[in-house]
Amino acid sequence: MTISKTDPNFKHEVAAEPGGEAIKYCFACGTCTAACPVRAIDERYNPRKIIRMILLGLRDRVLESDFIWLCSTCYSCEERCPQDVSFAEIITAVKNIAAREGKLHPAYVTQLELLKQFGRLYELEEFDNKKRAKMGLAELKTTCDEVGKLLEES
Repeated sequence: MTISKTDPNFKHEVAAEPGGEAIKYCFACGTCTAACPVRAIDERYNPRKIIRMILLGLRDRVLESDFIWLCSTCYSCEERCPQDVSFAEIITAVKNIAAREGKLHPAYVTQLELLKQFGRLYELEEFDNKKRAKMGLAELKTTCDEVGKLLEES
């Protein structure tokens, strides 16, 4: 890591984003990391390390990483934080910055394409409508073009 690859204003950018204000109150005690269920499953996800990277100004490394998309928003970190910092909200603020810059996780890109194509996250076929009819449920349209039009305009 070199100084030229850091952005000292990144922490202020996160703090200016709704939900990111509390980044200034965190003193990286690590309580959030100990409480995190995602951390127990995946070592790449470390709330304390992410906060430290934000504070150090490692903007590109944080925004381009996959680990910011792993937060399950369980709020265990917030419940145990001695400073009442909501790490889940900070992560949401970071995700919003990344999304504005077009740095979306591939899973979200795929979901967006499915929504554009089908108007929902899965393809609905006639077989599905037959099953619905047997259960006494109303038939659904196989595509919802309105959703795709809305997404194309935004």
